[in-house]
Order: sequence, then C-alpha cells, then structure tokens
Amino acid sequence: MQNILLKEFNTPFETVPFNQIKNEDFLPAVENGIKLAETEIEAIKNNKQTASFENTIVALEEVGKVLDQSTTVLFNLNSSETNDEIQAICRQVAPILTKYSNDTLLDIDLFNRVKSVYDQKKNLNLSIEQITLLDKSYKSFVRNGALLDQKQKDKLRAIDEELAKISLTFSENVLADTNAFEMILDSSSDLAGLPEQNIESAAAAAKQKGYDGKWLFTLDYPSFIPFLTYADNRALRKKIHKAFALVGHNDNENNNEEIVKRIAILRHQRANLLGYSTHAHFTLEERMAGQPEQVLEFLEKLYAKAINFAKDEIKELQEFATSIGFIGQIQKWDFAYYSEKLKKEKYSIDQEMLKPYFKLDNVLNGAFKVAQKLYGLSFKKIDNIEVYHKEVETYEVKDENGKHLAIFYADLHPREGKRNGAWKTAFRSQKMENGVDKRPHIIIVCNFPRPTDSQPALLSFGDVTTLFHEFGHALHGILSEVNYSSLSGTSVFWDFVELPSQIMENWVFEEECLDLFARHYKTNESIPLDYIRKIQESARYHEGTATVRQISLGLLDMEWHAKDPSDIDSVSLLEKKAMEKCEYLPSTPYGSTSTSFGHIFAGGYSSGYYSYKWAEVLDADAFEYFKDNGIFNKDIAAKFREHILSKGGTEHPMTLYKKFRGKAPNPDALLKRAGLMN
Repeated sequence: MQNILLKEFNTPFETVPFNQIKNEDFLPAVENGIKLAETEIEAIKNNKQTASFENTIVALEEVGKVLDQSTTVLFNLNSSETNDEIQAICRQVAPILTKYSNDTLLDIDLFNRVKSVYDQKKNLNLSIEQITLLDKSYKSFVRNGALLDQKQKDKLRAIDEELAKISLTFSENVLADTNAFEMILDSSSDLAGLPEQNIESAAAAAKQKGYDGKWLFTLDYPSFIPFLTYADNRALRKKIHKAFALVGHNDNENNNEEIVKRIAILRHQRANLLGYSTHAHFTLEERMAGQPEQVLEFLEKLYAKAINFAKDEIKELQEFATSIGFIGQIQKWDFAYYSEKLKKEKYSIDQEMLKPYFKLDNVLNGAFKVAQKLYGLSFKKIDNIEVYHKEVETYEVKDENGKHLAIFYADLHPREGKRNGAWKTAFRSQKMENGVDKRPHIIIVCNFPRPTDSQPALLSFGDVTTLFHEFGHALHGILSEVNYSSLSGTSVFWDFVELPSQIMENWVFEEECLDLFARHYKTNESIPLDYIRKIQESARYHEGTATVRQISLGLLDMEWHAKDPSDIDSVSLLEKKAMEKCEYLPSTPYGSTSTSFGHIFAGGYSSGYYSYKWAEVLDADAFEYFKDNGIFNKDIAAKFREHILSKGGTEHPMTLYKKFRGKAPNPDALLKRAGLMN
C-alpha cells in the first residue's frame, strides 16, 4: 500500500488523516519527498526558456509540496504528541532536511536563475506581493550562503547540520527534565491554601500514576503555577520552584549548558561566514528593528520607565508580607504567593473568585463570538475530521456569507508527550494553487487545567488572556488572502507577528466582551459588573515587575546573540551579566534560564525575544483606535482585517500598519496602558 503521506489527502477538506499514518511512514515519506523536490528543482534549472518570475520564482515556491506535507505533520506531532519513536525519527530526519535545504540554497545554477530575475525586477511590472516574493527568494539564497566559495559552503553545511541536531536535543532534554519531576504528597496538611480544583487534579494525576490516595504535582503549568501561587507550605514552594529553575541544568544526561553554548557559537560562526558581525545582526536584517543597537535602545528606554515601578511594587509587597506575619526577605518562590494575596487585599479580587466565570468551553466560544462580531466568522464544531489525540476538537470556520474559510483545531490540555506553554501552528497554510484558494488548517495548542470529578475545566484570568492571544494568531492564519504560501498568515517579520495575537488580549478586559461569555458555571449568571471593574482596576497590577522580567529575557537573548560567544565559560555568569540589573528579587545559587529557554534555543525567537514588547507598542496603539471608536467597530475591524490579518507578509509591516492606522504607532499608548508614564 502506498505511503499515505506521499498522496493528496482524500479526506474532508483535505485534512491530515492521522488515523491512517504510522510512525514508520515518516522517514520514507521525507526521503521520497526530497527526491520529488529535487526532480522539480532540476526541471527549473534545465528550463531552456529565459528565467522569468513564473518559471523560476513561482516554480520554486511550489517545489516540495509532498515533503512539506510530511514534515509539517511530523514536527507538529513532535511538539504536541511526541514519544521516543517520534523523537528518534526527528533526529534521523533533521540532518537529511538540512542537507536538502543546503543543496537547494547553495546550488549556483539555481541561484543564477533567481538572480537573473531579481536583476530585472524594475522592468517586470510585478505586483507588490510578487516583488516581496522575489525579494524574499533572492535573499533566502544570499542569506544562506549562495555567494560563498566552495570551502565556505562546506563549512556552512557542517554548521547547519550540527545546529539541526543539537536544537532537537535541547528540546528533548527540556521535555525529559520536565517529565521526570514528580512531587508526591501524602499528607493533606501539605495542600493547605490550594484551591479544590487543583487538589482534585493532583489526586487524579497521582491515581493515574499509581499513587492512589496521594497527590501528584508536576512542572506542567496547570500544576506548577497554582502551587507556587496558593500553597501555604513555603518549603514545598521552594522545592517545586527549584525543580523548575533546574530544567536543563541538572547534573544528569539532560543538561543543556554545553548545548546552549554550542548553539550560540555555531550561530555566530554562521553569521560571520555570511558577512555579519553577529547572529543578531544577521537575524535583525529581516526584522522591523533592523539592528541590535535599536533593540537595545528600545529595551533600555522601557527599562528606564519600568524599573522604579518594579522596585516600588516589590517594596510594597515586602511590607505587605511582613504585615501579615512573614519573616525575612521575599524570595522568588514567595513572589506569586504574596502577590496574589496583596492583589486580593488591594482590589478585593483573586483568581479563585474569577475562575467559576471562566469555564474553558465558554471562553473558547467567547473568542468565537468576538471573531463573529468583528469579522463575521462562524465556528461550527464538526466530528468528521481525524485528530492526533482524542482531546483535540475540530471546527469549520465560515465567513458571514457561509463561505468556507478554514479548519480550526483546538488542543487545550497538558499531556506527557506535549511540551509546556501555548502556541499556534498549522497543518496547512493558505495559498492559491492553480486558481484555487487552498484554505488553511490552523491549530492552537495550550496547557489548561483539565475538568475534575466535581467541576469543569476552569481558567484563571491569565489563562483567558493566553487563549485569546493564541486565537489572535489563529485569526492571522484563518483570514489570510494571499497567493503564495511563504507569505501567508503568520509568515511575517518576527517583531510584527505578535500584533494580531496581543491585540486580542485587550478585549477580555472590556465589559462588552466579557458579557458575551463570562458566566458562572453553576448558575449561568453573568460575571458581576463589580468583578469587571476590579479586573480593569487590577489590569496594571505588578506591570512594572512584569515589564522588567520581559526586558531581562530580551537582554539575555541579545547577550547570547549580539556578541561573540566563543569565550563564554559559564552560562550562569553570562546570565548574571545580562540580567543582574533587572533582578528585583534575590538571585538563587541554582538553576538557569537559558538551559530551558526554548523560545531562543529551539523556537525561532533567537535575537527576537524583544518582539513581545515591540509588538505591545503596536497592539496598544491599535487597540486605542478601537477603544476610541467602539471595541466592536465594524469599519475599524474591516481595516484591521484588510491591511493586517489578510495580508500576511506581502508588504513591509510598517507599511501595512500605517495603512490600517493612518499613522505610525505611538509608543506612549503602551506606557499609558501599562501605567508606566510619570
């Protein structure tokens, strides 16, 4: 029987037939996909006609559909439903894919055809989108070594192959350390302070692992975060905090210290080989920020505004903790615990008061309602789509005229084979193919609490903003209307990609939005107006410390990537140098941020972690436009859809933003929203 990954999927909406795919299908699918792609590339090179936009650039854009189909499924599974076998396959596949990519981008004959089209650009009468694709195609060759001599190309190949392997190892080590930690409690007194939902979840987790009558806490966010926030037992808070800080930094086979140093060195060597001072200079050439100096200037300006607010917040927190009987100095494992208590004291609100109004199903449907009110979208749950895990739910997305727009998957609970955090990805991106609009298959992956025996899955307010954030990314993919897959949806500059996601978080602070879905799971009563007012009043709570924390991570990223890392002896010393001025709590003698910092060492954010704060400037300014004219203003929503969500990476992001807003973003909008303006 032919490998199903090598065929077009004969399924509803051409979705992935997960139930028919076996692990042993992946390696041969990748190998055959590469052979097919190489044949397609040879056809482009051997075309006797003069190189043109259609027969070279468009033809190259269409190369490798079968290969992309296989690798998209494989690497998505490796993030959300992995096991030893899939990880082993990824380790086999990574160097093969790297070799194929280098064979393509270092092929001088292929590059010469691309260059000949690029050199004619002014005479080709191309659309803006076509010019963008041409520029991107040409740069992808140049930025990946097409102009190097053979000796340099061989060195580049070796670097890329090693990077592909050790980046996977980094992720595997993080997951292994995360899964290895178990804190088993057998005394109910150790549970003091914890909400009932978390106690029930811990009991269910313990029972599943064979620890009947006990409670199991792990480093999965729905277990770890509530324990730090609510558990009265300070020694246990320290224990779980220490375990989290030591992920990738333990004295075991999962230690990532040498790996992160090696990744940084290889990236630096690669950048030098291509003519750039550092990896950051190489990366930021394709970002709105442009240069490392501009990133550092941006972070320093924010730091100057935020640090005194952060210090004042910690001083207030220390005084509060002391006033209720705490002795000593607040440590990192105390911060969430006392922060939550102070928040309740100041605003008469806490997470547990709000959770009953944020049933997961209702929140997801609330996001759908917001999309309906803004963009006329409908999300209908369907059961004829195959999924990779029984918990994954599927929806068909239609526009206001009933036209099919996308398939949307939601994978919302933690599992052993799933990495921590939340992200949006796709099994298929939108594009035009032979005159047919191929609509996308978009998925959001989160780690929210499960239902328990006594209550449904209830979200913290932070979880609610996370869901809306990832849903914003999803809308960017769902509403894409471009011609070429490589410019579709979230295929934009990295410091622009967070605008559609972060702007969505703003809605959940608004009464008009919360009225759509925030209902008590038992009584169905709407969330009280008083609670909404308290949510709004507390929106800026500890914004100073939150901002400084994000700045510290951005500075750490730049410390790794905007300098020569070859003389780094100690990961801990590097972190101290980068982050020391942002430390608003005493440092600990153990643990590391870098060794589990997947965003920059495995997730594509290297030299780009600053982009979260950068995009906050954009989203604060953009939402101010909505706020001034009505948060469900159809005309502004139409402009946001037309100029931002539908356009993907077809134009420079600042051009798109100005078309939407009518002007450049005003940084004061972020400072005002965050309460960081004196």
